[in-house]
Parts: sequence; C-alpha cells; structure tokens
Amino acid sequence: MAPTGPIAVYGASGYTGSLVVRELQRRGLEHVLSGRDEAKLRRLAAELGTDAPVRAAAHDDPSALRAALTGCAVVVNCAGPFTFFGEPIVRAAIESGAHYVDTTGEQPYMQRVFEHFEESARATGVAVVPAMGFDYVPGDLISNLTARGHEPLRELVVAYAVAGFGVTRGTLRSALEMLRGGDLAFVDGTWRPAGAGPLRAHVTFPEPIGRVAVAKYPAGEIVTVPRHTRTRKVTALIATRAFAPHAALAPGVPLALPLLARALRTPLAPALSRAVGLLPAGPEETARRAARFTILAIAHGEDGTSSRGVVQGSDVYGTTAAIAVHGAELMAEAGYGEAGVLAPASAFDAVAFLNHLGEHGLSYELHDAAVRTPVAAQ
Repeated sequence: MAPTGPIAVYGASGYTGSLVVRELQRRGLEHVLSGRDEAKLRRLAAELGTDAPVRAAAHDDPSALRAALTGCAVVVNCAGPFTFFGEPIVRAAIESGAHYVDTTGEQPYMQRVFEHFEESARATGVAVVPAMGFDYVPGDLISNLTARGHEPLRELVVAYAVAGFGVTRGTLRSALEMLRGGDLAFVDGTWRPAGAGPLRAHVTFPEPIGRVAVAKYPAGEIVTVPRHTRTRKVTALIATRAFAPHAALAPGVPLALPLLARALRTPLAPALSRAVGLLPAGPEETARRAARFTILAIAHGEDGTSSRGVVQGSDVYGTTAAIAVHGAELMAEAGYGEAGVLAPASAFDAVAFLNHLGEHGLSYELHDAAVRTPVAAQ
C-alpha cells in the first residue's frame, strides 16, 4: 500500500529547510515540522503563522525519529552534513513506511544510500531519492534526455557553471566533507575511487559563458546517471571561476584543490568547521535570487553520434526547495508506485519534471548534432 499523510520536513528550521516549508505552504500541502531543536521549530512555526504539527527528534534517537515520521507520506530531509546525519533519517523513514528525499550534495553519502538501503526500501514498498535539489536533479534529468537515441554511450559529460552563488553554512560544511576526498569515478562501466582529475581542461558552454577552464567535480550524476543510462563513462566538471576571486586565477584551481583536500585530512579540518559556524546562515533573498547556473550534458554514443542538452536557471536554494517539494508531492500521490533507492530520472518522468520547473524559471534545450568533445585535457 502506498504511504499516505502529510509531508515531513526534517531540519525544517535550517536555511534550506525553511525554504522547503515555505514552498509547501505556498502549494497548500499538508506538512509536519521536524528536527533536533523543538524551540527552533516552534519559532519557525510562529514566524510563518503555520499550525503544522511540530515533532522534535534527535538524529541519534531511532525511536523518537520513527515516532516523528510515522503517519507521513514522505520525508524531506534537509539536515546536513548528510555524511554525518543522513543515514539515521533514511532508516527511520523506511521503518516508518514513508517515502524519502533529501537535499544533499555529498556524492559519497549518495552512493552509500544506494548500496545500503535498496533492499529494505524495496521490501517496505517505499522510494528513496537522495539529492533532490539543484544538485543534482536538473543534471540527472537532462543527462537522461540527452542520452536518448544515442545509447550505449562511450561517455556522458555533465558540466556546471555557477555565478553569484552565496552558500549557506550547511553547504560549506558539506563542501568541506566532499573536498576531503573519497569521491568516485565511473569508468568502464564500474565505480572506482577518483583520481586527481584533469589539471588543464576546458568546456565550451552556451554564450555568454563560452569556453572556460574546468575542474573535476564530485557530482551526484556520477552515482545516478549509470543507473538509468547505458554508458561506459560519466565525467563531471565545474567551471573553476566559481571558486576563483579573479578570472585570471581560475586556471589554477584544479591544482589547488588536491592540496586543499590533503589539508582537510589534517587537524585543520575541525578549525575550518568551527569558522564556518561563525558565518551567516545563508544569503539574503536578493542575493539568493541573483545566482545563475548552467548545466551542460553531452552524450557521446559508441556509434560516433553525439548530442547535447542544457539547463539554465537562477536561485540555487529556491530551486532546491521547489525540486524537493515537487518530488515529495508526486511521491505522496495515490498512484505513485516506485520503490527502492532511485535516481531522479528513474523516480520521475524527466520531461514532465523539467517542464514543471519552468514555473520556477528553469529552461532547457536539447540538440541532436555532431559536437566536438568538450574536454580538451593537456
């Protein structure tokens, strides 16, 4: 039987969690506020003028988590870093019979969810879809559409370009975990530990971005795309200017990232995490809405054909809230019948989902054409 009931938001009082709650309110969807701190949850409820139930539960209290999530159709988990706090919430959702989505961007955590929870989720009849946000739903969906008609692929390349992106404390903490290493590559049809990546590479994005330097990106598409697209390799890249204070410094970012990764495996890491706690919770609304992103997918077929797809949008955190809520809404519908741990393109109809996101300023294009290989490593 498909789960029914309200949508629970775990980590509702955090920056992303509060945006998710606001989107649920805007769409008139019944919801529950949950998380570790009852006082913060009640302040949020008062601020938003909602009479939604408040169910506090610590991430390390399994019985309290099950009690908080019981009777809910879907859980939207916004409490990171997910490497530390995510898996107990997944487990509690499955044991409570609720579908599960989260807003992680942490690739190793995503892989663990696929490896550890597939059997229990399928046996319970619930769906688990990690990383239901700006990273990495649009990229996963456009990759799936771009590959159609060209499989099996020699390679699927997904590349990100982000501008004006002010991050939250939670995103910074997640980024520190990602930069430690332990990320994956998908090569010759298998996942394996990733190397340093291309040190000198460029991608040509649509104008006005054009040709820019890129670095290896431990993106979720490396975990999700091979689960619905037949490809020998998935390459994920990000424009380095997102990390460089000046454009002239961007080409040096791929060389600096391995050094930073080594530093984060020393006693420096706790000090950096404490410093992050002193920063603002996240960008103000005006700054948040000013962020722009472009996601490029290029599929290279084994038969020599190629195609490309592009997704563009703004407001990374607002987009994440819209994606998580729409996914949860679809899963809460009576006719939703998927189960197990799923990639976005396996859990939802790619075209319909991207079309829905047009309401939130996203646009996408698909081009079947012979295109030059975008990565020019030297």
